Amino acid sequence: MTGSDDVEVRRSKRRRRTVSAYRDGERIVVLIPAAFSAADEAEWVATMVARIARSEARAEITDDDLLLRAQRLSDEHLGGLATPGSVRWVSNQHTRWGSCTPVDRTIRLSERLKTMPGWVVDYVIVHELAHLIEPGHDARFWAWVDRYPRTERAKGYLLGWSAAAEITPPSEFEPADSD
Repeated sequence: MTGSDDVEVRRSKRRRRTVSAYRDGERIVVLIPAAFSAADEAEWVATMVARIARSEARAEITDDDLLLRAQRLSDEHLGGLATPGSVRWVSNQHTRWGSCTPVDRTIRLSERLKTMPGWVVDYVIVHELAHLIEPGHDARFWAWVDRYPRTERAKGYLLGWSAAAEITPPSEFEPADSD
């Protein structure tokens, strides 16, 4: 929350347990049950303001930020071998988390990732960067992706998110059996 933001608390007799908040211009509106004590109110206001701040911070990642992030991840996990020409958010990917065109070295990330933890976004970036080294989804490709230490955790997160949203994950999500 910046110094110019203010917080409005609205109590409701109809609310029993739930708390919600949203931004209305420069103001953050927090909706709480009328029965909450002053201490409950203070705790929930702080929690909800922090939640909105985190959400807004994630949403502010620009395409330029993504390119710098991809370059850093390439250096850290792929020996600097994958050098993207551009990395950008796109709104038209509903069945994929990301895509890569090796010919022009462009990487596109689904805007759905904006609400996910940074380490999940980093996994998708590393996955797409690996396509700049190995275009398919063979064992060599997965060996590059597996250099990212949170690969398995991120794949589990994305599979869980997909299941909760009742979306079938892309077929290339898992490596092929090596048998």
